[in-house]
Amino acid sequence: MRASGVVALAIVICACSQGQPSSSSAAADANAQIADRKNPFPPTGLVTDAANVLTANQRAEMTQKLAKFESRTRHQMAIVTTPSLGGRDVAVYTKDLANSWGVGRKGINDGIVILIAPTERKVRISVGHGLEERLPNALCQQIIESEMLPSFRRQDYAKGLAAGADALIAHLR
Repeated sequence: MRASGVVALAIVICACSQGQPSSSSAAADANAQIADRKNPFPPTGLVTDAANVLTANQRAEMTQKLAKFESRTRHQMAIVTTPSLGGRDVAVYTKDLANSWGVGRKGINDGIVILIAPTERKVRISVGHGLEERLPNALCQQIIESEMLPSFRRQDYAKGLAAGADALIAHLR
């Protein structure tokens, strides 16, 4: 996953400052606040468990599965758990996270993010434009409802995430 630049954020903040002088410290604080909304935590790999709902073994197994998938297809899939959406819409949150982390290949837009916010009981599969034809929204919603939610209702997040990833991988063979 590629790192997101801060230069564009500084340009937006300067353009929106309404001509008011600002110290570099104030601009840095504003940049950090915007970055935090777009990217509330850094990725820790193909599986980022910020909500702490997976064991180390579960994270390792999922990481291995996703790495094998990426090696075989070159498409990148990330699994993310978040402690909170911060009041944001799950679709927007997931898209912003995928974009800020750079999931998928630049120019091909073939990244996939499976995100759950267990506290808010929200789940989303976000697919880059390059895979939308093969993984349309209706299919992703069907995978969520039939493969993932039954396990999530039992608070078995690992099983639901693995089932969702497996279903997506099966559709991309």
